[in-house]
Amino acid sequence: MQDNRTLYEKKVQDRSQLRYFIGLIVRWKQNFKYARARRIARKRGAIIGEGVIMPISLAKKVNKNVTIGNHLSIHSDNFSSFRFPIKIGNNVIIGNNVKFVMGSHNIDSPEWENCRHNSGLIIEDYVWLCPDSVILPSCTLIAYGTVVGANAVVAKNTTEMSVVGGNPAKEIKKRSCIHSNLIVEALLGGDYYIYKQTRKNITSKKNA
Repeated sequence: MQDNRTLYEKKVQDRSQLRYFIGLIVRWKQNFKYARARRIARKRGAIIGEGVIMPISLAKKVNKNVTIGNHLSIHSDNFSSFRFPIKIGNNVIIGNNVKFVMGSHNIDSPEWENCRHNSGLIIEDYVWLCPDSVILPSCTLIAYGTVVGANAVVAKNTTEMSVVGGNPAKEIKKRSCIHSNLIVEALLGGDYYIYKQTRKNITSKKNA
C-alpha cells in the first residue's frame, strides 16, 4: 500500500513512544514562550493569528499597524519602524536577521523629509525571506510564494512565485510549488498542538 503521509506525519507517527514524549516535553516548554509572545503583541494592538512563532523582543515592539496571519515563523525583530501598516499573510517564513527598512528620506528635497509609501508593506501567503535579506521602503508588496534569497536587497515589488536574489534583487526563476505540506511553526519547535494531534491521528487509525 502506498504511503501518502507527509514528511511531518511520518516523522511524528513513526517515532518510538520515548522519542515522542521527549519531543512533546520540548514543545510544551516552547509553547509557553510563543504563547506569551502572541499575548504581548495582541495587548499592544497588533492582530496576530494562530500558530504564530515570533520572538518576544518583536512582540514588545509591534503596534496596531501590524497584522499577522496564521502559521508563521518569524526569526527576526529587525524592523526599523512600525509607523506604517505591515500586513503579513499565512504560512510565511522570515529568517534570521532579515531587515525591514520601513522609512527613508527624500534625497531630492532640501527638507530631507521622511518618506514611505502610505500603503506600507504587504507580505502575501507562502513567502520565504531567507536570512540577512533586506526589504527597502520602495518595496510595498512581496507577492504570493516569493522566495527572497539570503543577503538579497529588495528594492521593488516582486511577482507571484518568483525567486529573487542579488543587490538590487532581480528575479532568477519561478518557483514550481509552495511549501503547502510544511508545518511552519515546527521550524522553531512551536508545533505542540499539531504534534499531539498528528500522533493521535495514527493512534486512532490503529484502534479503529
